[in-house]
Amino acid sequence: MKGYIIAFFFLVFIIQCTKMESEVKTLTVKKTLISEPLNFNTISKALENKTDLHPINLVGWKKFPYQPKVNFRISHVDSLLFLKFYVNENHILAKRSSTNSATHRDSCVEFFIDPNLDGNYYNFEFNCIGTTHLAYGPNRQNRTFVDKNLISDQIRVWSTLGNQTFEEKSGNFNWEMIIIIPSSIFINDKNFSFRELKANANFYKCGDETKIPHYLTWNPVETLNPDFHRPEFFGKLIFD
Repeated sequence: MKGYIIAFFFLVFIIQCTKMESEVKTLTVKKTLISEPLNFNTISKALENKTDLHPINLVGWKKFPYQPKVNFRISHVDSLLFLKFYVNENHILAKRSSTNSATHRDSCVEFFIDPNLDGNYYNFEFNCIGTTHLAYGPNRQNRTFVDKNLISDQIRVWSTLGNQTFEEKSGNFNWEMIIIIPSSIFINDKNFSFRELKANANFYKCGDETKIPHYLTWNPVETLNPDFHRPEFFGKLIFD
């Protein structure tokens, strides 16, 4: 009888592991040539003509059921990563204008990436007017900020909401954001390139201090409370 019980629990364990593996999303990041000059319009046109639209639509926590509509596109050209986010939400907030401030408290989109598959990841966080927060490390407690001057000099962000701060507005808002992330900003990785990179990553939407706090993910995050700093729940990116 004891042998049957052990076999039963072993089978349950295998089923759960298989289920978790099947839930891990994989996304191919295409190489996309974009005409100069690189700006909101040229990047938007190239991404919309040559890449797929991906939803950030998973609500993993019952306490926070609100679900804005959020999608993104992604591509690269070896030394540059291009992202475009599309957001439709009922409350927008943009209090933070200082680099490396708490952008997650505003209307915010985020991209976390572990480029070496070793558990250390960069967390790129952008509020809806493009204020950027960027750090590196293995978990929430152990983060090292990337120098704010490097961020300001190297990362380019354009938002249809502009770049000026504002208090919360309620209604029905659609906004878009284009982001250029250069390989040089990955300061802990020498000679870094997106070419043929295999990485773990996740994409998020949040707004801690908006009227209706919300936490959406691209790949499932299986924690009791909202926590984006969980690299064990990242999906997979395969770069051309």
